[in-house]
Amino acid sequence: MGRLVPAVTRALDILELFLDGDGTLSAPDIVRRLQLPRTTVHELVTTLAARKYVVPVQGQPGRYRLGVRPYQLGARYSEQLDLAAEGQQVARTVAETCDETVHVAILEDTDVIYIAKVDSTHAVRMVSAAGRRLPAHCTSVGKMLLASLPGTELAARIPDGAQLAGMTPNSITDPAVLRESLAGIRERGVAVENRESNPDVSCVAAPVRDRTGQVVAALSISVPMIRWSEDRLAELERLAVKGAADLSERLGHRSVV
Repeated sequence: MGRLVPAVTRALDILELFLDGDGTLSAPDIVRRLQLPRTTVHELVTTLAARKYVVPVQGQPGRYRLGVRPYQLGARYSEQLDLAAEGQQVARTVAETCDETVHVAILEDTDVIYIAKVDSTHAVRMVSAAGRRLPAHCTSVGKMLLASLPGTELAARIPDGAQLAGMTPNSITDPAVLRESLAGIRERGVAVENRESNPDVSCVAAPVRDRTGQVVAALSISVPMIRWSEDRLAELERLAVKGAADLSERLGHRSVV
């Protein structure tokens, strides 16, 4: 990595300040928060304003907000995004960390479709493929995605009298039991599948969000039961949440701490 240019770094630091608060800043605000000299801040803000990265706030002399140029750059970035490609890269990183099979999936009606997958290097591992479709209620990614739906939409997709097919003896086939499970997933922010789609595999999944905060996918880690344990579950949940957050960030989502 080459040497960072201080002036460029400071200009970017100023732009990133607009991500917080009400989205407006004055020069004294920037001086105070970045601990920069007033003359430096004045020169940088003048340059950013000349290039339309910031613009004056109407009716509030001395205050600025983001201009049209960051929006144009963000729009171009969004145009180039490919959820499957980004998901494959993140899945590879997660898989290299835990050496288990990692999936990224989306919801279609009441099924999940796997759009990215990276295999474990272990001889015993989950057998699957990108493009595979499974009932959402039988998988950790599917339950995570169902839990993220508004109540009315969930009821429309899986009404109380729905017949839910089971894939293993552990599969949830009662809509009422499924709703109870989804409520817990919604509260915890992660979903766990206990041999519900494969009698020899358990999984953990976390939600992936786009720039608007909407859940658009889920990332899961699948582990054969010979390597699964309650002690390891916390680590797998942490890795799934981090991987999902990394993918969300690639999609433009900014988490609020």
